[in-house]
Formats: sequence, C-alpha cells, structure tokens
Amino acid sequence: MLMNQRTQSRLMENYTFNSFTLKLEGLNISKGSVYPVFLFFLFSYILIMFMNAGIAFLVFIDKNLHQPMYLLFCNLPVNDILGNSIMVPRLLSDMLRPPSELLISYHECVVQAFTTHMFGATAHTVLMIMAFDRYVAICNPLRYSSIMTNKMVIKLTVSAWGVAFILVGILLGLTIRLNRCRTMIMNPYCDNASLFKLSCENVFINNVYGLTFTVVLFTGSIGSMVLTYTKITVVCLTSKNKSLNSKALKTCSTHLVVYLIMLMSGFTVIFLHRFPQYSDYRKLSAILFHIVPCSLNPIIYGVQSAEICRSLSKLLRYKPVWPLF
Repeated sequence: MLMNQRTQSRLMENYTFNSFTLKLEGLNISKGSVYPVFLFFLFSYILIMFMNAGIAFLVFIDKNLHQPMYLLFCNLPVNDILGNSIMVPRLLSDMLRPPSELLISYHECVVQAFTTHMFGATAHTVLMIMAFDRYVAICNPLRYSSIMTNKMVIKLTVSAWGVAFILVGILLGLTIRLNRCRTMIMNPYCDNASLFKLSCENVFINNVYGLTFTVVLFTGSIGSMVLTYTKITVVCLTSKNKSLNSKALKTCSTHLVVYLIMLMSGFTVIFLHRFPQYSDYRKLSAILFHIVPCSLNPIIYGVQSAEICRSLSKLLRYKPVWPLF
C-alpha cells in the first residue's frame, strides 16, 4: 500500500497540472537551414500581407469592383491576413530562439489555435458562398441582380463567418474545459489537437466532435462544389451562347483552382497525421497550408480578372495590364 502511494506521488511529480506556461516543440531544422527557411517564410509572409491587403484595398476604393463576385471574394484576402497574422510572426520569432526558450502562455496558445481553425473553416465556407454566386450568375443570369442584392451579399458573408465561428467555438470550448497535466505542445504552433493532448482526462468527446467537424466541413464543401459545378457544366453544355460559356470557363476555372489548392493542402496535413514517422513533414505541411493558398489566391484572381487589372492600371496610372488568361 505504501509502495503504491509512493509510486503515485512520483508519477504526480512528473506532471504539472493546469500550467499557464507551455512549451512548443518547434520545427526540426538543421542549423545550416534555419536562415534560408526563415527568409522563405518571412518573404512569403510579406508577400501574403502585401498582395491580400492590396486586393482588398482595390475592391474597397474602386466602385466598378463593388459587385457581388468581388465583394464575396474580398472575404478570402481578409481571412488570409487574419489567419497568418497570428501564426507566422510567432513562428518566425521562434525559429531564431533556442529550444529551451520556445515557451507560450496558455491563453496565447488558445487564441492561436482558435485563429488557425477559423482560418481553415472560413476558407471553406467563403469558397462555398462564392460558388453559389457563380451558380446564380451562370444558371440564372436574368435573375442575378434580383437574387444577389447587397442584402444577400451581407447574409452570405455573415453566414460564412458565423458558421465557421460556431463550429470552431464548440471545438475549442470542448478543449478548454479539460484539465491539463502536460506542458509540451507537439507542434511548431498551437492547434486544437495539440491542446487537448495536454490533458490526462478522457478526450473521447473531443475526438468525436473533431472528426464530426472535419467530416461536416469537408462533406459540405466538396458536396456544394460538385453540385454547383455539375449544374454549371450542364448549362454550358446545353447552351449555344459562346459568351456565356466563355464567362463561365473564365470565372469558374479560377474559383476551382483556388479551391483545389486549398483542398489538397488540407488533405496533405490530414493524411500525414496518420503517419507519426512523418511528423516533421506534417508540421511543414501544416505551415504551408497557411502560406501556399494565401500566396496564390490574389495572384490567381488578380491576374485572371480583367476588372481587377484595369483597377490596378488606374491606380498606378500606367498602361493597361491585361489578364494572362
């Protein structure tokens, strides 16, 4: 009996309950690669902030861009800016610190996890409402102006952010209710899975809701895309209007490319979670999930859109910049 008590007391000493200071595992990078990787992430972050803020600014100041398509698209650069502003600067500073100094407060960790998951969820919901806009524009062009009113744009925007906020709020709410007995975040930044793994309590509910959250989000996202683009394809195949088909191909291909980039980035992270031996690749993929789509979105939309190119030409007072596609 006495031995059992001593054993339990020793085990208790190995845990720190509800500590408000957590440790980050960080990226496993060789000393020779730290600065090249740091410069790559820094350049990517500056590029993301500059291009996304620039696109949002153009849409805001140019009345010709005050159309449902561009107003809804504006949610993407805003989400990209918010999603990277919390995670990337902290990651950059941590890369230059020794492992013993990779500490983060619990509250900062929760905020970072919430922002990270909001970024991923909102990217899906925003692309879903953008797909609805393209569906109405191509399948119901005569009713487009009556359906896609300013009120509808506001409703769709609030719905996209609201649904993501509720889903992520429940996800993190189930985690912060848990007591913590560990302090090591097995990731270069905080996310929900890393947080609830700090607990020694039963996390069955967290796992079930996390799986449900992922399935609902991806099923709704992929399902809406398949349904929308199937109907658009049918309309284009049955229509002899070359102008309509050209417009559909132009706008939908851009939207679809952006969606597929985001989807492949997300699936790569989920896939690598199943293989613990590739944890370093998973960490890198999780960071690239923030960086790659956010860097490409403004380039794809900006280069492809004639209206955005014209607006940029006016702003720079330079000769017209023609879209590449």
